[in-house]
Amino acid sequence: MEGRCELDIKLTSKDILEKEFKKSVKGYNIDQVDQFLDQIMEDYDNFEQVINELKAENERLKGELSGSVRKPAPQPTTSNMNYDILKRVANLEKAVFGDKLKEKL
Repeated sequence: MEGRCELDIKLTSKDILEKEFKKSVKGYNIDQVDQFLDQIMEDYDNFEQVINELKAENERLKGELSGSVRKPAPQPTTSNMNYDILKRVANLEKAVFGDKLKEKL
């Protein structure tokens, strides 16, 4: 996927919750392990929430950006350009010849 940064997440909070460890005589304190796994699950839930919020904001910003792209100004048609040129020539003639044009008409 172009432009996407996918995380390589191997565990979900449910995976952590359901993880079972083998018990041994000199094993870890089960309550401490459970408390630690609860903290990890809470972090995973928070990470997932933040990721979802950031994805939504990213999509919103992409939408704003695509909506703000300016369209090029329409090009004048040939008839409009010809009219503009004739108008400019007439104005130049008035400026250069002034009253002499009126006398000839």
